[in-house]
Amino acid sequence: MTILESEKPAGKIKDPVCGMTVDPRDAAETLEHAGKNLYFCSSGCATKFRHDPGKYWPSEKLQPPSAASDHAASASRSDFICPMHPEVRENTPGSCPKCGMALEPEMVPATLARTEYICPMHPEVVRSEPGSCPICGMALEAKAIANGEENPELRDMKRRFWVSVALSLPLLAYMIAQLLPAPLFSHGIAARIWTWVEFALATPVVLWGGAPFFARGWLSLKTRNLNMFTLIALGTGTAYFYSVVATFFPLLFPASLRGPGGEIAVYFEPAAIIVALVLLGQVMELRARSQTSSAIRALLGLAPKTARRIDQNGQESDIPLDKVVIGDKLRVRPGEKVPVDGMLLDGHSSVDESMISGEPVPVEKSTGARVTGGTVNGTGSFVMQADRVGADTVLAQIVRMVSQAQRSRAPIQRLADRVSSYFVPAVIAAAAATFIVWFFFGPEPRLAHAVVNAVAVLIVACPCALGLATPMAIMVGTGRGAGAGVLIRNAEALEIFEKVDTLIFDKTGTVTEGKPTLTSVVPLRGYDEKALLQLAASLERASEHPLAHAIVTGATERGLTLPPATGFRSLTGMGVSGEVSGMVVAAGNEALFRELSIDPGDLKESAEAMRSEGQTVMLIGIDGRAAGLLGVSDPIKASAVEAVRELKASGLKLRMVTGDNRVTAAAVASQLGIDYDADVLPNQKSEIVKALQARGSLVAMAGDGVNDAPALAQAQVGIAMGTGTDVAMEAAGVTLVKGDLRGILRARRLSQFTMRNIRQNLFFAFIYNALGVPIAAGILYPVFGWLLSPVIAAATMSFSSVSVISNALRLRNAKL
Repeated sequence: MTILESEKPAGKIKDPVCGMTVDPRDAAETLEHAGKNLYFCSSGCATKFRHDPGKYWPSEKLQPPSAASDHAASASRSDFICPMHPEVRENTPGSCPKCGMALEPEMVPATLARTEYICPMHPEVVRSEPGSCPICGMALEAKAIANGEENPELRDMKRRFWVSVALSLPLLAYMIAQLLPAPLFSHGIAARIWTWVEFALATPVVLWGGAPFFARGWLSLKTRNLNMFTLIALGTGTAYFYSVVATFFPLLFPASLRGPGGEIAVYFEPAAIIVALVLLGQVMELRARSQTSSAIRALLGLAPKTARRIDQNGQESDIPLDKVVIGDKLRVRPGEKVPVDGMLLDGHSSVDESMISGEPVPVEKSTGARVTGGTVNGTGSFVMQADRVGADTVLAQIVRMVSQAQRSRAPIQRLADRVSSYFVPAVIAAAAATFIVWFFFGPEPRLAHAVVNAVAVLIVACPCALGLATPMAIMVGTGRGAGAGVLIRNAEALEIFEKVDTLIFDKTGTVTEGKPTLTSVVPLRGYDEKALLQLAASLERASEHPLAHAIVTGATERGLTLPPATGFRSLTGMGVSGEVSGMVVAAGNEALFRELSIDPGDLKESAEAMRSEGQTVMLIGIDGRAAGLLGVSDPIKASAVEAVRELKASGLKLRMVTGDNRVTAAAVASQLGIDYDADVLPNQKSEIVKALQARGSLVAMAGDGVNDAPALAQAQVGIAMGTGTDVAMEAAGVTLVKGDLRGILRARRLSQFTMRNIRQNLFFAFIYNALGVPIAAGILYPVFGWLLSPVIAAATMSFSSVSVISNALRLRNAKL
């Protein structure tokens, strides 16, 4: 007997979903919830409980605060969102109030702390359970489905589709038979009998199979957000209920509306077949849409389920990932995934970081190196210490950023929204006009032609193709970018980046490695080299600037102890000052010395000589007097020269803007062959961006530090290097996971591919509707005698949405 089995209580327990009595030893599934084990009679009941535990376990509200908070921290939460309107968010299943689509589940593991369903056309529609978008009627889809579970909306549509197909096939066979030279059931009595058979077969198809469409259509009327399902409900409902009246109350129709044998034409078969075809389209669309979130699922799949923890006694044991806490020592064996972010304490290995950075070459790791959760260990084994867990890991932040980007709306979407707002009323008006024209001016039987063509107009129109054109491409494009180490914060940045003509970037950490090292310590006469470095490093320890880190690291490597600094003050664009061991210490550039009235004296000449060698020089003052110089070198990245060349070839104007001095900046710029601005303060960087924008330029700014944040926010597109600070990433629209200029080129290509795809989708959607509606109305009939059958109209309408999604899915294979 296993431990789990020994803990199962004896006796009978009620299934919390259906109330059925269950023997815990024979339960189909067992779940832990609110600190208790719950037992289910079937997997179906367990699935329902997972989607909405609060509905079946109200006692959860009675938990003590501590228990409730503990549970909330470890459990996933369900939200439902509209895939067309991600801003629509609900905690129960339903339809999007804007487009009528079913809300879909957004599933994120417990470590990422939420499960959401969104509408792809309306990002504002967000729900915690499956359903349809109340705006457009589309099924909400999960931002990511855990464990490969099938979307419940897709499962329901498939069931309705297959039942509808089984009942519609005899109707389709009859329709085809009527086109033969000697049609079946031509005798009046046989025809009347077959009418009743049609009614019996079509009724469950229309009323049960098409129930979601009628529900969404009704919701669209209540919320005054007319959409595709309004048209489908009107079209099939008109054909079906007209046929019901004709079948049950034939005497209501005058003789002029009857056929040669006195019978009244009915349209059960087109109504049923239309429902079956629309269901087929929904199944295909849901399947295709589920692939758009494959990037999120792939990212979520990077996180391992367990971690191997080493306790204080040196014993190792596997624990669930959500049980890992900061400070835990974890063993990572060869071939295993790194569980969380942390620092390597013992051992060495090569780690495959391609799934995070997009770079295929494994990175060597040794003691002191940082490792990222979700990356794959190579052949070595190492011990690491966890310092970021749960929602704070890099992987969780990437998933969160990609999810937000996929729910955002691009400015180009406004065009589709504007057209869609008038589209459905215009189609209904066109259908009414079609009915009137055919009824009064069409050939006999006039009523039959009027009904059939009006229904065809209602059915053929597809506002969803317009609505899906942009969000589907955005979802796939942002997912593709994540796989290449390019994180898009919002769709607007993705759209604008294609149009950018000027790229400004910082030097430190952007074109250079961003890992400067201390290379020179030059004290003036009367000052000791070690004492000078010790005082400067103690002061710089309070700063997060890369140069400060280099000085602190250099002092530590030389074995110096660093006393605490008090009164620390950072002077933007100049340097820092404070008190260390009773002495007032200042470290920065000449501007800082002028601000503090310190005479640099002979330091100027020495500083210029060091700068001409490419070193960044920091002047040190102690108690109001010049004390010495510190030189820091930051080598140019190996990839920077190639990246700059390719960026130039793409038509971008490049300019390096740095707070470093002119001599050092010139040394770097000459190697890259670009223009530069030096001695630029942070507020001046944003002013440079504004000046370029005033001249009509569309500017992108790339940087990695706090001092870059104002310029990143001012630029049309801000690009944060992933190795930089959180402030820079928050201000940017694009983040490069690996701080590499080649990532900017990948981001630009991604923007170009995505916008081209959106334009293709919108063009197809506009052309389809512009041609489909007039043809369905019968515009070709006077010349060619052609009419569009409502059945064919339903097929083309369904496949129009699928084709838009399929085209968007091509972005998954885009070569960046």
